[in-house]
This record gives sequence, structure tokens and C-alpha cells, in this order.
Amino acid sequence: MRIVKYPHPMLAYESKPLRKIDQKVRDIVAEMFDLMYENAGVGLAANQVDLPYQLIVMNQTGDRERKDEEYVLINPTIHKLKGGVEEGEEGCLSYPGLRMIVPRAKEIKFQAVDLQGQPHTYFWKGFQARIVQHETDHLYGKGFWERAVATITPNYALFLLNLKDKFNQDRKAGLEPTEEQFKEYVAKLESERA
Repeated sequence: MRIVKYPHPMLAYESKPLRKIDQKVRDIVAEMFDLMYENAGVGLAANQVDLPYQLIVMNQTGDRERKDEEYVLINPTIHKLKGGVEEGEEGCLSYPGLRMIVPRAKEIKFQAVDLQGQPHTYFWKGFQARIVQHETDHLYGKGFWERAVATITPNYALFLLNLKDKFNQDRKAGLEPTEEQFKEYVAKLESERA
């Protein structure tokens, strides 16, 4: 498992709901948490590890020892955005080094299923709410830069172009999938989890 970088096609893919929660999913979650912590992240969506599932792992502290702050959110649905909008700085493990100012709802109400298959309703605000909104965007194929109102990283358009050039070089070298290979891969994974 690895974190894919822009413009990998999985980052633009709209994930499907996860219908089966089994040991394979639990193993995926454990690996996602490890990758998130190794890369100093606070949230990670399945799209970012090249999986087409509606699955998020997060820990707002970014501290592996703080298990009480770990959340697994399967098939999350944001129902209500409230409390107004607040602009804040965001980065993303799939866009390493890019920092931007993104407006997000201060408070959200959302539902998700946990790793035991139990549905929960959450009312979160502040940083937790920001993380869920950022990661849920991934599940619908949106990058945080698409919502940004300002950039912290100088010349972000060139930054994205450089990531795209690197991806295309890797694709030519057979390190990244062609469009056809990507479609076959997604179809196979989705049929396994249906």
C-alpha cells in the first residue's frame, strides 16, 4: 500500500459505498493508519491509497499513541453544515508540500459506519470537522486545492504541473497505470467489495 500522488486517476474517482466489512477491510484500515502516521497526517481517504471505497481513517492529533482519537468512517454522509464558514490552512498527503487556505463549515453533522458495522451520527466542529470535510471530498474525487481561496505555497499552478509531469513520466516507465489498466483494476476491486 502506498499514498498515490496527484494526478493519479483514483484521486479523481468517485468512490462507491463499502458493502462488506470483513478481515480484509480491517487489514486495510490498519495499513492506512500506519501510512497516515508515517507521513505525519491526521486523515487519509481510501482513494489516497488507490482503493475505490468510501473509507476514511483519522486522528486529529496525528499521534499514534492516542488511540482514543482514532476514527474509522465507512460510507460517511455529511447531512448538515452549520455555524458559518471558516477559512483555514490545509495540506494533503497526495499533494506533498502544497499548502492552501480553504473555507470549510465550522460545524457538521454526519453519519458513518464504524469498523464493527455500526452506524453512528456525529456532531463535530473545528479541526475534526475540517478533516472530515477534506477527506470526504476525496471520496467524491475532489482535491482540496479545488476549494481553495488562496495559496500559501508559491506558484501552486507550477507545483501541480510538476506533479503531473512526474506522474506522466512514471506512467511511461510502467510505474503508474494506463487509463485501461486503471478501469480494470477499479472494476475488480468494486466487484470484490459489493
